[in-house]
Amino acid sequence: MEIRITSLENIREAARQFIAAMEENTVFAFYGKMGAGKTTFVKAVCEELGVTDVINSPTFAIVNEYRADESGELIYHFDFYRIKRLEEVYDMGYEDYFYSGALCFIEWPELIEEVLPEEAVRVTIEELEDGSRLIRL
Repeated sequence: MEIRITSLENIREAARQFIAAMEENTVFAFYGKMGAGKTTFVKAVCEELGVTDVINSPTFAIVNEYRADESGELIYHFDFYRIKRLEEVYDMGYEDYFYSGALCFIEWPELIEEVLPEEAVRVTIEELEDGSRLIRL
């Protein structure tokens, strides 16, 4: 499936399309270059799921936890950009998150590829020449 974001004005519509395509999957690995829009898109998806907390990149915390206000659904947002060794991921207890049944949105999954669940949905975000974004899952 492909979703195109032509501007920030239609990112919420793209997030709704993404949510409709999620089905029963819970772990989503977002691949894309720096500045491709991974965090911005995850933020839009979280907002469409009903999160009203401030949503920002967990670059320094590695993981942020959110809850959708109406459904109470638990959402984990990871950013593994600063991970230097896979042992750091083991130490944080990644299994407790990835296999919890909660939604997990993972940025920079290529740095922890060997511990990603087999069933993780690989999502790529690519910036096109015209500045739009193409999301593939």
